[in-house]
Amino acid sequence: MKKIHIIAMVLIILSVGVLFMASNDIATYSTFSEAHASGKKVKVAGQLMKEKDMFYDPVKDPNYFSFHLKDVEGTETKVVLLGAKPQDFELSEQVVLTGKMTDEEFLATEMLVKCPSKYKNEEEYLKLEQG
Repeated sequence: MKKIHIIAMVLIILSVGVLFMASNDIATYSTFSEAHASGKKVKVAGQLMKEKDMFYDPVKDPNYFSFHLKDVEGTETKVVLLGAKPQDFELSEQVVLTGKMTDEEFLATEMLVKCPSKYKNEEEYLKLEQG
């Protein structure tokens, strides 16, 4: 075999390995009940329960933030984020968490926050102008 064939085979094998590892990270959104049933690391999307208590004390523990989230089924669950509270978290429209369910709470290791669009007022103005 020529060197070029060996190099090409190694590159193909590495590419397949990288794609396989990346496919494990791609997941559909679950609900809290599905997360509880599976016991595995999942992604859950939901809305922040702004009327419920939030706890964050950066002096005591900067990597502990707790709040309540309602998933797409309407299930409300306490969430513990193992990280700092994001800036302007209270303004969020939707939250996507990565983590797993314990007995009574969702233990999140990663969080994505969808905040209101800065163009929202412009959209409303254009709708009023057109309608």
